[in-house]
Amino acid sequence: MSDVTFQSDLELYGPDAKGSGTLSLEEARTYCQRLTKQHYENFTVGGLVVPREARGDVANVYAYCRWADDLADETGDRGRSLELLEWWQQELGACYEGETRHPVFMALRETIQRYEIPREPFADLNAAFRQDQAVTRYETFEDLLGYCRNSANPVGRIVLCLAGCHEGERIGFSDSICTGLQLANFWQDVARDWDMGRLYLPLADCRKFGVEEGDIEAGSCSDGFRELLAFEVGRAEAFLQLGTPLIAKMPRPWRPSVALFVQGGMEILRAIRRQNYDVLSRRPTVSKWAKFRLIARCWWQVRRGGFA
Repeated sequence: MSDVTFQSDLELYGPDAKGSGTLSLEEARTYCQRLTKQHYENFTVGGLVVPREARGDVANVYAYCRWADDLADETGDRGRSLELLEWWQQELGACYEGETRHPVFMALRETIQRYEIPREPFADLNAAFRQDQAVTRYETFEDLLGYCRNSANPVGRIVLCLAGCHEGERIGFSDSICTGLQLANFWQDVARDWDMGRLYLPLADCRKFGVEEGDIEAGSCSDGFRELLAFEVGRAEAFLQLGTPLIAKMPRPWRPSVALFVQGGMEILRAIRRQNYDVLSRRPTVSKWAKFRLIARCWWQVRRGGFA
């Protein structure tokens, strides 16, 4: 949400809500769909390959994540953010007990019941947003992976529930893809995260390559920084590759979506490489045209059995 939308929606539907309880279920669904189309930079493209019957449910899940993300990052006050995230956790609990007041939970409860989605992945996501208020540095890569287990992997597990295949080795493959995507986003957004007071590059790796926080503050893309990013990009790529077998193991209508997630992450990493790992002076992006090319490529490869 933009600042304006977040503040107005918080007044309408937050803890001191003026508008909660006034929406119908259909209006709540429409609210989630509007929020998703306006604010999820990949959904307008990626949504085209989500099975049509699941698009509303995916929007409901995204709206939950969008609200949690904004409660964490848009208040400008970490103490206030923690209070609001605790309220969001309480609303999640109420949702699972059959009480819904917020439009997101009104719509999400229907999705949860239809696909029998457990509470844990939603709670884990909220835990990651709370962690962001207290932890702004990670000493080791293993520490960062621990964060990814809450911040990224639950999304894939929810998608597996929506696809009706939350079981067996698919879970491990999904976790690998989600971790790879999270890492790719971290390396894409080093400068943006720094401006928010966060650094996801493991401190042990920074020391290994001779990179100091002052270098990042100064926007200095030294040889050491490029070598560090190249190393981390390789790690993210390995996670994405490790999860690729999931594509062929998904129900056929979901294969283009999963293929697009994997290839979208790979495209971010390619964009970082094209800039010779300088993510400090300019954020690497994937153009809208490139996204549509990815859709066509993923759809064609799935149709030809290319991921089998």
